[in-house]
Amino acid sequence: MPIAPFGTRKIIITCALTGGSKYNRDHPSFPITPKEIADSAIEAARAGAAIVHVHVRDPATGAASYDVDLFKEASDRIRQSAVDVILNLTCGGNARFVPDPEDESRAALGTTVAPPEIRYAHIEACRPDIASLDVTTSNQGDGGDEYVYLNTPRTLRAMAKRFKELGVKPEIEVFEGGDIGFAHQLIAEGLIPEDPIFQFVLGVKWNAPATPDTVAYMKGLLPERAHWGALGTGRNQYPIAAQSVLLGGNIRVGLEDNLYLQRGVFASNGQLVERARQLINILGHEPATPKEARDILGLHAKCATAARPVTEFGVTKVN
Repeated sequence: MPIAPFGTRKIIITCALTGGSKYNRDHPSFPITPKEIADSAIEAARAGAAIVHVHVRDPATGAASYDVDLFKEASDRIRQSAVDVILNLTCGGNARFVPDPEDESRAALGTTVAPPEIRYAHIEACRPDIASLDVTTSNQGDGGDEYVYLNTPRTLRAMAKRFKELGVKPEIEVFEGGDIGFAHQLIAEGLIPEDPIFQFVLGVKWNAPATPDTVAYMKGLLPERAHWGALGTGRNQYPIAAQSVLLGGNIRVGLEDNLYLQRGVFASNGQLVERARQLINILGHEPATPKEARDILGLHAKCATAARPVTEFGVTKVN
């Protein structure tokens, strides 16, 4: 990313609006319905977010949903508003594997693993600017809610291929250093662009910790032309945001990752974005507008790229 005079640069703020995990039901205004999610996206955009990262939830229960119609309604509401913002839809769902405790080769109740065609159906229907591609498989949860977040190489290749065909740029969400290694392989195979977008997901239990050392380590593994940002969960949201800016990255905040402005004080997405703006200004930089973010991320260009050899991580070379 080019550096502006006097060391200032444009920092892209992404607001992750709701996520799909359980949340504190005491939050008075957590967005659930497509209208609430769209309204929260508009609020975040007006506060300075260039990108909104969208999950949807069952309006009746508040639980995570991957209903195509809910994604379509939320996306349409955001697009039909007077506010310009880049649309980033999650594609990380339908990947939960709960082993049967009596026989871990079998799936138990709560498993949602589905084929790629199901996982990207809402991307085909909505055609967002960006969609997340979670390049990881990991143990997640704790106690009575343990599961494997399952994203096999076969599934990830199929999803990346379909994104490329649709002209949707992937945001590569990585939870560990080795995940970046597989992303290098996807670049080598021509399945994702040579100027990819990475998001470091830090602080998820049993995955990479939310520390400055982790941000620096993972940055050092990236492809040369990568755009990137780092997020920290919970109280690590702004410390990791600051570390990301200091090391040349972008910022993600939002209720998906953190519900609070301070201990005991619930936040809105707009308030979290406003605090991110303040942090960027304190560090001597400026938030990017949606237009500037599109230019930085190359969203006007096609996502298709020719395959090229890659030697890092010992990945297979492609001629």
